[in-house]
Amino acid sequence: MFILYLKEIKGFLNSLLGYIVIAVFLLINGLFLWVFPLDTNILDFGYASLDALFQIAPFVFLFLIPAITMRFFAEEKKTGTIELLMTRPLSDLQVILAKYFAGLTLVVISIIPTFIYFYSVYQLGYPKGNIDMGGMWGSYIGLIFLAASFVSIGLFASSITDNQIISFILGIVLSGFIYIGFETIYSLDLFGSFDLLVKTLGIEAHYSAISRGVVDTRDLIYFLSLIALFILLTKTSIESRKW
Repeated sequence: MFILYLKEIKGFLNSLLGYIVIAVFLLINGLFLWVFPLDTNILDFGYASLDALFQIAPFVFLFLIPAITMRFFAEEKKTGTIELLMTRPLSDLQVILAKYFAGLTLVVISIIPTFIYFYSVYQLGYPKGNIDMGGMWGSYIGLIFLAASFVSIGLFASSITDNQIISFILGIVLSGFIYIGFETIYSLDLFGSFDLLVKTLGIEAHYSAISRGVVDTRDLIYFLSLIALFILLTKTSIESRKW
């Protein structure tokens, strides 16, 4: 399993796409945080805060994470190597988890350089270091859980098709709906007393809660359950080839 995990990471980093994905993530966030004259610009905001990063990053991940995961199973199916992969002395779940953790590792690698933004804001604070550390670390934890959820969704999207473009689009649609779709439905006030329940089904409500620096057990259970659900769906999809 570990060998397959390393193979997936090396395969991604040995391709130009890997570095493009990481560079695009950092570039887009950097432009919104430091260059574009918008409300997200830290220098114009006048307050030592990284809140804008954690508002922008989920929407960037909506596109970049499906770009990472789209090839995991779709490419294997298209090239016919999926059968060879499944003949290895690994269970379907081990193969899925190896690819899942490889995808998550790649996303975490793209997040690590954003600590440069944290260091810059820390130095710019008045007095130096005047930054909400609890909220900042909570936001990073929330961002990692959000990314982990998107990776599981993207992995499922890749498992149900042999076309990487379809996998990419499906990953965006599913991730986008689960992130903000339930929040949008909640805002329409269609279900009366059940509206709050509808809201809690979406990622955004739990991500926002953790980003405030309060790591609630209920939010962690939600993310872990969502990840487990899509890994199970991926396993079901992969096993369907035997039916």
